[in-house]
This record gives sequence, C-alpha cells and structure tokens, in this order.
Amino acid sequence: MNWDDFDAFCQVVDHGGFSAAARALDRPKSSLSASVARLEAELGTRLLERTTRRFRLTDAGESLYRDISKPFAQLREHAVDALAKGVAVQGTLRVAAPYEFGAHHLASVACRMMKDHPQLRVHVDVEHARVALFERNCDLVFSAIEHSFAPSTVVTKRVYSLERGLFASPSLARPELARPEDLNSVPLLAGADDTAWAFRHADGSTAELEVRNPRLRSGNAGVRLEAAIAGLGVARITGTFCAQAVAEGKLVQLLPGWQSEPLRIYALLPGRRLVPAKVRRFLELLEEEAKGTLA
Repeated sequence: MNWDDFDAFCQVVDHGGFSAAARALDRPKSSLSASVARLEAELGTRLLERTTRRFRLTDAGESLYRDISKPFAQLREHAVDALAKGVAVQGTLRVAAPYEFGAHHLASVACRMMKDHPQLRVHVDVEHARVALFERNCDLVFSAIEHSFAPSTVVTKRVYSLERGLFASPSLARPELARPEDLNSVPLLAGADDTAWAFRHADGSTAELEVRNPRLRSGNAGVRLEAAIAGLGVARITGTFCAQAVAEGKLVQLLPGWQSEPLRIYALLPGRRLVPAKVRRFLELLEEEAKGTLA
C-alpha cells in the first residue's frame, strides 16, 4: 500500500479539488488523480464523486479523511521542520499582498533580502482582491482581513497596523465638516468591502459613519487616491499611501481630531510549525522596517 496515495487524497480534500492541490503542490493534476484512483482500487470503494466542475466526498471518503487527515498533516509539518532548520536563505520567495500595503512597505524589505542573499529570488505580487493562499502557491500572503475561516494548517500573524485618515482635495475642505456625521453631505470614495467607518475622538468619544451609496467604490487604493485628488469625494486612505499628495498640497486631511480605525495587515503562513528560513527572515526584516530601523 502506497502511503503517498493517502497523502494525495488528503491534499485534494484540503485544497478543495484536484486543480488547486496540483497548483499548491506543483504536481501534475493527472498524478493526483491517479493516486486517488489507485487508492480507491486498493480499498475497493469510491472516496470521491467527481464531475468536470466539482467533487464531493462519499461516506467512505469522509470517514477516511476524518481518520487520517490529522496524522498526515502532522507528518508534513515535521518534514517541513526538518527542512527548515539550518537551511540557507535561497530559492524563490513568493509573496502576495494588498496593493495599499505592498506598494509602499515591501519594496525595501525585498531589496534588502536580495542584497543579503544572492541565491534568493523574490516574486512580489500586489493585488487589489483577496489572495487565496493555497491556490497561488505563495510562501507568504498579507491580508487586510484576518482569515479566521482559513484551514487549521494556516498560521495568522498580525504584523502591521497602518494609520488611516480622511483625505480630500482642498476644494472639499469646508469648515462645516467637523464631525463624522457631517460627511453625509459630501460624496464618499469607499473601499470594496467598506460598510461603515469607525472613529475615535481625542476625548475618548466614538462615532461611526455608515457608508451608503458612495460616489466611488473600489478595492484599488490608487483609484480612490486619484479620485480624491480630482475633487470627487472624501477617501479613507493610509497616511503612507497618500503622503506625497499631501506634501504637494493636492490633498488635505479632514477631521484631524478624529482617529480613524487603522488598517490591520495580517501575515498568513501555510504551516503551523517552523517555516522556511527565507520566510522567517522576510518577517524579521519587515518587523525592523515597521520600527524604522531597517537601513
């Protein structure tokens, strides 16, 4: 009996299908399909019901997965631990991040990594949509949403908290805009998932502005920034992302006495124990960059 076939079965279920598992494992889809078919033949029962678009576990498959998935996940973790210990920082590091964070906070870290480790290649993708951790074969994914719904093998670590503010062109900076509720009288430029903006005043009071029918809705912070500069509305953006526009007088901050809820960035790692040296070093440098100590 081939134990690799059992592992292939678990991987297919973990990743939600043959295609996603093949991408994550960098294996041919046909190889995984053959492993599962061979396992079904040896056990004398169907484990998966497959169609061209989806699959589902049979009763026998569900029972087998329940019994063996945890031991196989632990074996894979131990194998990763053994490989990670003492390994040089080399190979290819694949990182994905949301645009508003990746465009302004990962470049210096990636450059430092490549200077310090000549055998390392770095692929950084900045995305405007959420990145599926297992479907892209990434070593490290940064997300603005804490993935509490992620598989148990994913580690979530918060690494950044970016201060946000309300910014608009000088033409929209009117004296009567003094409190969050006053923004109901001006057009808003909202993120893709924005439903409400929360604020805290210096005196400790709080307020929440419901984001209803914004003039613009986009997950692309660059689009919101350009719209704000053009005088089309008020945008909630991280201070680092719009710093240049503020310095040039193209944008001004509104409601400076009210602190907007920060943008929290989480690092998602596909492993619960020791991670590869290249990932550990990247996170270490990122923490140094956050403290302003990265040369």
